[in-house]
Amino acid sequence: MNLSQLMTDQAATEKHFNVKLQDILATTTNKEEFEREIPGISKLYNRFLANRKRVIDWNKIKPPPKDLVVPYSDLQQCTDARKKELGAKLVVLKLNGGLGTTMGCTGPKSVIEVHSGETFLDLTVQQIKGMNEKHGTSIPLVLMNSFNTHEETGKIIQKYSQSNVEIMTFNQSRHPRILKDNLMPLPTKFSANDTEWYPPGHGDVYQSLANSGLLQQLLAQGREYVFISNIDNLGATVDFNILNMMDEKKAEYIMEVTDKTRADVKGGTLIEYEGKAKLLEIAQVPSSKVEEFKSIKKFKIFNTNNLWLNLKAIDRTLKEDLLADMDIIINPKAVDGKNIIQLEIAAGSAIQYFQNARGVNVPRSRFLPVKSTSDLFVVQSSLYSMSQGELVMNPARAFPTVPLVKLGDNFKKVSDYMSRFKGIPDILELDQLTVSGDVTFGAGVVLRGTVIIVANHGSRIDIPEGSILENKVVSGNLRILDH
Repeated sequence: MNLSQLMTDQAATEKHFNVKLQDILATTTNKEEFEREIPGISKLYNRFLANRKRVIDWNKIKPPPKDLVVPYSDLQQCTDARKKELGAKLVVLKLNGGLGTTMGCTGPKSVIEVHSGETFLDLTVQQIKGMNEKHGTSIPLVLMNSFNTHEETGKIIQKYSQSNVEIMTFNQSRHPRILKDNLMPLPTKFSANDTEWYPPGHGDVYQSLANSGLLQQLLAQGREYVFISNIDNLGATVDFNILNMMDEKKAEYIMEVTDKTRADVKGGTLIEYEGKAKLLEIAQVPSSKVEEFKSIKKFKIFNTNNLWLNLKAIDRTLKEDLLADMDIIINPKAVDGKNIIQLEIAAGSAIQYFQNARGVNVPRSRFLPVKSTSDLFVVQSSLYSMSQGELVMNPARAFPTVPLVKLGDNFKKVSDYMSRFKGIPDILELDQLTVSGDVTFGAGVVLRGTVIIVANHGSRIDIPEGSILENKVVSGNLRILDH
């Protein structure tokens, strides 16, 4: 059966796909685990077939009205007594499904050292430990792992057993990648190579939390709110001012947004669509409108993926099957020479299904993701100090924005990046840094303004120890040899 035939008969396609899933099920010894996954896999796939030609109506897109997005500066300051009261109702959930492969590391990304020898996970535990001690609370930490990170994370969290932080984990779903040419599952058996499977985006968090039994467990403990964020966003700390507003306004869902810069033009934005709040991702934008979407003038804010939700509301929306219509993002990839697609959902796309949902326009400091060694360079520099697991910008920095840093392919892997710096340069007065080619840095280097360093193919540049570069372009060859 070819692709055109499959698409003209959706019912036959769905049936054929589900037969393939049953064939995969027959190959596993742990049938119960995959049987739990099959309904979610089928439902997502069927919606993809039904809606794959549906596009967003660009004429219906409106900027969010003023009452939909609240400036952070308008929020009431939360008292210590109120923090203790709210802390008893709160759960912190970190999205921990990613690997460190893009930065040349093996294992969960959360175990990469990011500052003062501490990992993402170390800093998260320290933050919650500090809050619990300060406010007399017992806020638990919940980690959503993927099949890629679950086993190793289970071993790593043993190191925190003596802390006052209760750590719980659950796995998000495991979906088969789909062959693009015939829309059938790539794997033929459950124990196949992990590259044939994928976690279906962080929008899976709601259903997976429920499937694990943790949602009901947390509700039974009297927990009412969950703060969800990416574990690699070092700015995503608990903010009681936001939680206080959520509690007082009876908002079921709050999305933290922040102002766009040149570095954020591809970030999903909060819009009003058919009278409701909606997250618009770049993958949903018609090709003719992509440049308009990237415009900072029209779409001024973007989603940080720091999300606050009411746990009872999550339970209700799941039971009413409202989240079954969350927008699907089609992510094309190539695996072992085969063109495949992944069907993914974003956690932020659930906002339209919750009552009294709104955004809060937060300071840029609450969005500090580490996606590359360029980001790692910034957070490891003198630009930040650390206090109880939180990174604090150096008050000597004249302006609150983070410099734009782009390190080339020679710095892509963490091991290569570390070998090229005798010490992280002082960047307190840096605006922009671009480094390309075979470049190394000595200790005590100071970078200011805009600095561009380019070593062409076959050339090498060693920035000498103690150098001060201010608004400079460095190119050609510059070697320093020991003698």
